[in-house]
Amino acid sequence: MLISKPMDIYWLGQACFRLRGKNAQVVIDPFDSTFTGLKLPKELSADIVLSTHEHQDHNNTGDVTTTPSGAGKPMVFKKPGEYEVAGVVITAIESFHDNTSGSERGKNTIFHLNLDGLNIVHLGDLGQLELTEKQVAQIGQTDILLLPVGSVYTIDGKQAAAIVAQLEPKIIIPMHYKIDDLKFELEGMEKFLKEMGAEGVVAQPKISITKEKLPEESQVVVLSKT
Repeated sequence: MLISKPMDIYWLGQACFRLRGKNAQVVIDPFDSTFTGLKLPKELSADIVLSTHEHQDHNNTGDVTTTPSGAGKPMVFKKPGEYEVAGVVITAIESFHDNTSGSERGKNTIFHLNLDGLNIVHLGDLGQLELTEKQVAQIGQTDILLLPVGSVYTIDGKQAAAIVAQLEPKIIIPMHYKIDDLKFELEGMEKFLKEMGAEGVVAQPKISITKEKLPEESQVVVLSKT
């Protein structure tokens, strides 16, 4: 019996994640360290870099300059569309950074990735209080959901819980909330954890997961910044 190699997910702070799959690595929303007060790892490489919108805490794609093999530069995607690189299928969906159709903070791109058979959705700086039926259909199956919960510039914890109910993921990972050294005054993740009945969740440095090991019931996973 073949045992699938797990995909690793690391949270680098704010909305930045590194996904390490069997054949490809993806970095989402790398930030400017001076702007955020947070630090990225000194050596950050990827086959694919995604940026949900052009704010400095999400668009520092220039800091990811090489692929893990060192043989070339990563492919960078920022706009809605459909893409495929190194076996990773990406669907990028238009959304809004606020609840007024972008009039306050502009547009935001939601990314759906199929990586190693897992469906991962990164909501970026979603500001909509709910997803439209069209967006839910475009997103499709969601195994792992990465969503903002810190309010101020995005949805808050209660609103994030409502988005979870729309997408029905198996694993939910909060992001974009107040942590040490962050220069922005965001809310913490406590409201979201309370809404989800997950107050006792202990942070872990990464999650290693395969399609076969997804939980039957939805669960919240909190990642510590790496």
